[in-house]
Amino acid sequence: MNLIIKSTAPTQASGKRNQCWKSLKATILTIGIAVVIGGCATVPMTDRRQVTLIPSSQMLSLSSQQYRQVLTESTLASVPNQKMMVTDVGLRISNAVDEFYRENGMENDFEWEFNLIEDDNTVNAWCMPGGKIAFYTGILKFTQNEAGIAAVMGHEVAHAIANHGNERMSQSMIANFGTAALSKAMESQPGKTQQLFSSALGLGTKYGVILPFSRLQESEADRIGLILMAKAGYDPKEAIQFWKRMSSSKSSAPPEILSTHPSDKRRISDLNKLIPEALTHYKAAN
Repeated sequence: MNLIIKSTAPTQASGKRNQCWKSLKATILTIGIAVVIGGCATVPMTDRRQVTLIPSSQMLSLSSQQYRQVLTESTLASVPNQKMMVTDVGLRISNAVDEFYRENGMENDFEWEFNLIEDDNTVNAWCMPGGKIAFYTGILKFTQNEAGIAAVMGHEVAHAIANHGNERMSQSMIANFGTAALSKAMESQPGKTQQLFSSALGLGTKYGVILPFSRLQESEADRIGLILMAKAGYDPKEAIQFWKRMSSSKSSAPPEILSTHPSDKRRISDLNKLIPEALTHYKAAN
């Protein structure tokens, strides 16, 4: 069964161009400057048109560099069963992604990698372009089991599938460097470019100022993420339980993941509305 979440009936090219122009206009209005035309792309699975001006090859290069840097500066978890659980869930989620691309005759550039970072004070997880994934041990007390990990993994991988990092970085690059090419910006201000990249991916305050995902991007990642975990054989209803645990956290400061992933009654309500669709994929997978 194809992992198609939303099917916008095959529309005329003019319709998609209109969608693209709306995205471009929104970007221009947001940053107050003109952008270079030609950066329109389509989000896999939802068919939404978006503006992504950064070449995929450069996003993957930045991703690889940043991922290696994070791992170098971090302590990897040493508890075998925790590491194995994150990796096992990651493999099942990534297989669901790869299956979607095969079913739809699409090539993907994911080179999956999963790491668990030893940091009980950091409640966070993320997925970089190309499938570079990190979980922090601090989030495991909320995930509690494989299905909980799958809920987080599916959501973070969904952001990567939907090119949300490229979308946000495109806006940030234009706002900070105008229409200069990314390569020129990296050459003239590599530190700032690297920070913008970290920020666009929501890696956390340690690696840059977090830019919150838009409500549209969050909704998109929630929907894709639920179906990914269902396709991977995990009950999508477990995602509701995870977010309830997160929203009821009594910590004085909200977990880092909540800085870019709001967890509230509205989100849980929205997720409940998405469960029936996700369950069709779960039943098919089982």
